[in-house]
Amino acid sequence: MNGRTLFVLGCFGALAAYPLFAGSFGLDLVTKIMISAIFALSLELLVGGAGLVSFGHAAFFGIGAYAAVLLSPRDEPAALLWLAPAGVLAAALYALAVGALSLRTRGVYFIMVTLAFAQMAYYVVHDTPLGGGTDGIYLTLLPTLGGSLDLAKAPVMYGLTLAALALVFGGLALLSRSRFGRALAGIRVNEQRMRATGFATYPYKLAAFTISGGIAGLAGFLFAVKDGFVNPELLSWHLSGAVLIMIILGGIGHLRGALIGAFAFALLQEFFKSDAIFGAFAKHWLLGLGLAIIACVALMPRGLVGLPAQWRDRLSGRAPRRAAAGTGAPR
Repeated sequence: MNGRTLFVLGCFGALAAYPLFAGSFGLDLVTKIMISAIFALSLELLVGGAGLVSFGHAAFFGIGAYAAVLLSPRDEPAALLWLAPAGVLAAALYALAVGALSLRTRGVYFIMVTLAFAQMAYYVVHDTPLGGGTDGIYLTLLPTLGGSLDLAKAPVMYGLTLAALALVFGGLALLSRSRFGRALAGIRVNEQRMRATGFATYPYKLAAFTISGGIAGLAGFLFAVKDGFVNPELLSWHLSGAVLIMIILGGIGHLRGALIGAFAFALLQEFFKSDAIFGAFAKHWLLGLGLAIIACVALMPRGLVGLPAQWRDRLSGRAPRRAAAGTGAPR
């Protein structure tokens, strides 16, 4: 068992033990961060796995969240075991449609097309009665998970989110080691060479885009169940930018980097929002957060996950290694 595996197991072990000594605020915060981590893992599959930078990923997150509300009956709670897959399927189907068109473009054009599709979805829920307009809509009845499990209780919601995070992380880890994952890695490094060896790269990229959208939909579904409320901002480009920052901060090309980046981003937000630390400056927390992210990217080009290797390179006197732009680093 290598060090990376031990690190991941240690992280999940710590998360499993956390409710034993955490208060209600801590449980709520870490549940929110774990949902962000699932969202970050979905984008990591695209950016780090296939080298596809999407700037419209919030659309799939928002569709999963809205599906949780719109598909829930008004007179009785829905069963989680069918509502959650329905939310994932709704996001995956939209991702399939978006990917089928956007993957015919490349580079900055691909980025802009994904953003355009996300803005289309945003304005559908923002300007029509379907999603309640700018006011959003409430999830009046939480879905049920067995007779004795109440998702309104913070520890139960925490356990459900942790289980979903472990399932997504484990599934993506297996996927990256499969023939499909190796093909995506080849596409990320040199798509032209993959075509020359006989691979039809478009179906692989479309499959990755669809899976990524479904996972983002799962994160959105969990967010809606946790907060009991959704609004159009869940589909905005601001959220797409935030999740992209998470994986850059953690280290592109590493599943554990997505986890680290989600926690680092959320904790930096809480740090700069703290009145106890910054006083009146806390209302300008976005300025502090932006400066901190710039410093992290400048000083840690491989992200937080690459910091130990960066220190080893400096101590040994070797020139620091940098991942090639758009290719990510080995997992």
